[in-house]
Amino acid sequence: MEKDEITAGAIVVIGGSAGSLEVILEIANNLPLLPTVVIIIVVHRKIDNDSILEELIAHKTKYRVKEVEDKDAIIPGTIYIAPPDYHLLIENKHCFSLDTSEKVHFCRPSIDVTFESVAETFTSRVIGILLSGANIDGAEGLACIKQLGGYTMAQTPESAGIDIMPKQAISRNIVDKIVEPQDISKEIVQLVTTRTSSL
Repeated sequence: MEKDEITAGAIVVIGGSAGSLEVILEIANNLPLLPTVVIIIVVHRKIDNDSILEELIAHKTKYRVKEVEDKDAIIPGTIYIAPPDYHLLIENKHCFSLDTSEKVHFCRPSIDVTFESVAETFTSRVIGILLSGANIDGAEGLACIKQLGGYTMAQTPESAGIDIMPKQAISRNIVDKIVEPQDISKEIVQLVTTRTSSL
């Protein structure tokens, strides 16, 4: 991989908790392969879930799917999944790192932690998406994405299995667009096309 290859596309980071799996699978199924794009998914899940999430997503998508291991390279055209019981961080523009520091909002992985790390590294190249969930994790991270020039979306609360997470972000006026689940993939494609061409 060329050192600057990652700069050719966007970084799409998706966070969700209770009620988000169905939407994540819908996004994976509907999203065409965008070879220069990296997708990072952070979902609150139990340690004993093992690789089930990775397998479920892999069956739905044309992307390579990988649960992140410490120091994994960041390669476009890949969906990366935060492993259970680790915070997922961006070490630099080409490498992930995992962290076992204290839980944030009772969660590890924390959506906030990953969103903030991605935003600080990739700034305006980030598209942050917050889905269904039962706590406030993700809103602070989404605010960081917006503050550093990225684009933010939230699932419509009416469509969420549990609406606390998207409502929290929307109430803070940090969401650029509130999107129905079936339209998220289309929005990603449009944003990747317009934002990449303007960079």
